[in-house]
Amino acid sequence: VTELVLDNCLCVNGEIEGLNDTFKKLEFLSMANVELSSLARLPSLNKLRKLELSDNIISGGLEVLAEKCPNLTYLNLSGNKIKDLSTVEALQNLKNLKSLDLFNCEITNLEDYRESIFELLQQITYLDGFDQEDNEAPDSEEEDDEDGDEDDEEEEEDEAGPPEGYEEEEEEEEEDEDEDEDEAGSELGEGEEEVGLSYLMKEEIQGERQPIQFLSYTSLKMEMGDLGELGITVFLHYSQY
Repeated sequence: VTELVLDNCLCVNGEIEGLNDTFKKLEFLSMANVELSSLARLPSLNKLRKLELSDNIISGGLEVLAEKCPNLTYLNLSGNKIKDLSTVEALQNLKNLKSLDLFNCEITNLEDYRESIFELLQQITYLDGFDQEDNEAPDSEEEDDEDGDEDDEEEEEDEAGPPEGYEEEEEEEEEDEDEDEDEAGSELGEGEEEVGLSYLMKEEIQGERQPIQFLSYTSLKMEMGDLGELGITVFLHYSQY
């Protein structure tokens, strides 16, 4: 579990119950409006980044946070019973704290409240949702969107591939290779045509029917001898093929 919301779940005797070291992976914990008055029983949550404790009756004991949640970046204590700067001074040990909310606490009625808090807690950037120049803090959702946009830009750069000039050089090399292949192919084609023609001519010459040697009837009769005229007729018939 990395996120846990216990808003409006009333505490017993103003103390935290049910939370133990099994929740050590928590990064976000919200216990708003649970009548919490003490943080003494808060378990060690080293990975916790955001802690919502608004609308409770906490008046002190904030030094526990530096011990149990040393990596907090956001802390909301608005609507609690915090009255003076000495109570908030305990947050100096939260070195990673960037945003603190004390809205609707009595301490906000002090003269030069904002200047005093920024001077006391020099590590924070935002107090009650605004920085020292009254610039509003970004919402957590907007921060997530910005992170997502950065990831998308990186993915687009990866998908974009090599620079445009690099692609043009590759295309020119491919065109040169294609031209070389075409030239080699044309030379080979001409050779093949010559070989083919020579072969066909040779084949035609070899396959050309030799002229029939015609003999006179008298010569045939002399060569055929006793076969007689019937034999001569048969010989003449087959000699045509």
